[in-house]
Amino acid sequence: MSHSPLAVYGFAACFMIFWFGTWCVHLIAICYGKYKLHKKLCKLPTESSPLPGVSILKPLMGVDPNLQHNLETFFTMDYPLYELLFCVEDKHDPAIKLVEQLIEKYPQIDAQLFVGGSNVGVNPKINNIHPGYMAAKYDFVMISDSGIKMKNDTLLDMVQNMSERHALVHQMPFTSDREGFAATFEKVFFGTVQSRIYLSADVLGINCHTGMSCLLRKAVIDQLGGLRTFGCYLAEDFFIAKRVMELGWKMRISNQPALQNSGLCDIASFQARLIRWAKLRVAMVPTTILLEPLSECMILGALAAWSASLLFKWDPLGFYLVHILCWLLSDWLLLSIVQHGSMPFGKFEFVIGWLFRELTGPYLFLHALWNPAIRWRTRTFKLHWGGIAYELPLNSPATDSLTAPLQPAPTLLASSTATTTTTNTTKGAGLGTLSAAAKQRLLIS
Repeated sequence: MSHSPLAVYGFAACFMIFWFGTWCVHLIAICYGKYKLHKKLCKLPTESSPLPGVSILKPLMGVDPNLQHNLETFFTMDYPLYELLFCVEDKHDPAIKLVEQLIEKYPQIDAQLFVGGSNVGVNPKINNIHPGYMAAKYDFVMISDSGIKMKNDTLLDMVQNMSERHALVHQMPFTSDREGFAATFEKVFFGTVQSRIYLSADVLGINCHTGMSCLLRKAVIDQLGGLRTFGCYLAEDFFIAKRVMELGWKMRISNQPALQNSGLCDIASFQARLIRWAKLRVAMVPTTILLEPLSECMILGALAAWSASLLFKWDPLGFYLVHILCWLLSDWLLLSIVQHGSMPFGKFEFVIGWLFRELTGPYLFLHALWNPAIRWRTRTFKLHWGGIAYELPLNSPATDSLTAPLQPAPTLLASSTATTTTTNTTKGAGLGTLSAAAKQRLLIS
């Protein structure tokens, strides 16, 4: 009994230390974001060191109202030497006609379309872009999701961030300005929670790579066995960065955030995306189960308020309210830095979106723990501890628990079985109507 109060004080001290460390992360993200983001690099190409060529891989599935505009930004970039490699799995996908129209509209741009994909693992994205990767002719490869919108100088910025010590340059996820509460919710999430983790991880050298927009040294990926090596993972971006760093190479973020600009934007789809990411993090980094909930504003504030009351006799309610207010203000400051311009919404909308994110975050994480199966298009996957994925049979319930017997991991050397078709210019019809595939594409992006 005599040891019980001492143990309680020990827990309280640990919570206060963790609380203080979390605020250090806030400070690091704000300072580094102000220093790094939207910074114009002054390096100019010379005859002795011209800009390298870049092969850009664009995995596509379905169309949405913004897809044509997003893809067209890749045809109009201010960069002297690049090729566009569009990859589509289904030969009946409406995105094919859209790509053919853009290729015909911009004949001066080196662009190809690959239809059919390959079977090199369980990861649908790797299977889709693998033929394009094999055809890439430049030393640098960029992987860019279909919902990304490029500024004219984004590719130049990424290339100029690729020094001799770096093999991977990635963009911090963010969003374009769009209308509606769902768009506000997405911008608040990516501009606060995601940016805080991303910026501080880049400073500390921690792997926080998301593969929605990244530039890679192709020779390094080939040294690792090519993209097919990562076909056994659903979170291929994390493991690509992990293996690159194990070879002694560096990675860093570019100065410009990635502008996600999907034409389909709703709360349910975005929350499903957040749940899927949480499931992947839990499988890849099991300490996430403990650390992630403790990093939430409301939960951490309550624990810190209790600790401050016990250790320093401070008023817990006052401490808790001040904690939430300071967190809110620091998130607004960070979002303003990432946005680098006027907000598409007012402060009141920000507060509502911020409260919605903070209150639903713990619930979404618990939802991910309760049902670890991952839905991807019409297929269901589960993960081994460590991140290797295997596909569940079609008649297997998606609610299987992590304690269910694990099936063998997929082989890394699966042979290519799908047919790949390459085309350059074909006259096509218009964009067409939204398909069910478009909604699925939003869920997997």
